[in-house]
Amino acid sequence: MDEVRFGQDLVRALLRDQHPDLADLALRDVAGGWDNQQWRLGTELAVRLPRTERAPALLRTEQKWLLVLAERLPLPTPVPVRVGEPSALFEHTWTITRWVVGEPADRAPITRADAADTLAGFLRALHRPAPAQAPVNPTRGIPLAELSEAFTTALEVIADDASAGAAREVWAKAVAAPAWDGAPTWLHGDLHPANVVVRDGALVGVLDFGDMCAGDPASDLSAAWILLPAGTVSRFFGAYEDADEVTIARARGWAVLRALHLISIGRNGRRGLPGGKPTWEPAGRAALERALAVD
Repeated sequence: MDEVRFGQDLVRALLRDQHPDLADLALRDVAGGWDNQQWRLGTELAVRLPRTERAPALLRTEQKWLLVLAERLPLPTPVPVRVGEPSALFEHTWTITRWVVGEPADRAPITRADAADTLAGFLRALHRPAPAQAPVNPTRGIPLAELSEAFTTALEVIADDASAGAAREVWAKAVAAPAWDGAPTWLHGDLHPANVVVRDGALVGVLDFGDMCAGDPASDLSAAWILLPAGTVSRFFGAYEDADEVTIARARGWAVLRALHLISIGRNGRRGLPGGKPTWEPAGRAALERALAVD
């Protein structure tokens, strides 16, 4: 399908219709985003409108659950402050959130070693047992064996690369590791460079909770390789404190899979939206190199 883009006139009209007290704040287009298009509203808020088929459901997940979790999370998040409902102007839900100040890590990578402690603290606070009614996700927090076909497909992006063999080895060890047998924990579900915020090399915020779900925490722990600078993985897991060797093996497998996806999206785009994300391929390459490095 063609890329969907909405204009500021629509956003203004929606604000005047449903949230008129905010309608005269400055409005500025923001680059980036797959499922949602975003604008900065004033200095403290953002407006997000869904533009893919799955996006309205992702926004509903954030609207319902991020409000529940945000109070205990030690980093700023785009907490929904207003909800836009479907109307004659726009047929889907939309959201007004808090603005998180900084640059996405695909444009300004995390460089500070103490980000390992920051990320570990965030995930310790998040990874608590989820209620029975928490959302589940078909591709996050599940046993890695269920994603073997997806891994084989993802590996094609580096089929001619010398690192392909090492990627297979890490994946095989991850799949062979015992599956998570604890209670499903809350997961962010989509921790990659475009979904975290950086200032002066430090991790200062986490974005895009639309894929949040319950499952195996190893899925999120892959962020140790996906987000952090080289040489900080041991520091991260030391600060996280609650990951045994088999959990770390699964997390590393997740990291390889997610790095391959970043490379692929950076090069080829993603189904539903044309074009690639130029900053994602180098971020994925760096993440893959870290995940395959000898401990």
